[in-house]
Amino acid sequence: MPEITGDQIASNFYFDKNFNSKAVKLLPGEYFVTNQGMMLVTVLGSCVAACIRDSYSGIGGMNHFMLPDGGGDPGSPMSSSARYGTFAMEILINQLLKLGAKRANLEAKVFGGGNVMAGLTVANVGQRNSEFVLRFLKTENIKVIAQDLVGIYPRKVYFFPKDSKVMVKKLKETHNNTISLREKDYSSRLRKTNTGGEIELFS
Repeated sequence: MPEITGDQIASNFYFDKNFNSKAVKLLPGEYFVTNQGMMLVTVLGSCVAACIRDSYSGIGGMNHFMLPDGGGDPGSPMSSSARYGTFAMEILINQLLKLGAKRANLEAKVFGGGNVMAGLTVANVGQRNSEFVLRFLKTENIKVIAQDLVGIYPRKVYFFPKDSKVMVKKLKETHNNTISLREKDYSSRLRKTNTGGEIELFS
């Protein structure tokens, strides 16, 4: 595993028997980069995950972030939401470059932004997250080769950086509120701080 320092690196490692692969699960606020043949997994509600890789070397990574409701214009570079979103994306890109990825080779697949959190429909959190990540990547000249954003269902995302494969499972039968509660807790914690192109869908 690459040696990277930081408080938000995903550390929930396991071996996935279904995919016969080493894997790491990302929680809200975490990221992970690797040059190994392994799987990165996360579950998204209103949050967004960017899967970015070097198309030549296969070095890749994923983040899992939510823009906090900083008030004011969410598009303003001075808002807390823009600061946090920018940080979440920049730290992922910077760690990829430190591991040996080349900026000119970077490509992205983005997921999430679902309208799944009760009480936050009016705030359009998922829509704002989706618009932010696409705008950021366009500004950074990183090509988005696949996306599955917004909608009403949570998603489970499996990313294999070495071969660019992504599998997305829509969690249509989720009857518990674990995802919503996890994201609400993450959002609450944020407010207290300063801080190939195809997708395979399966059920």
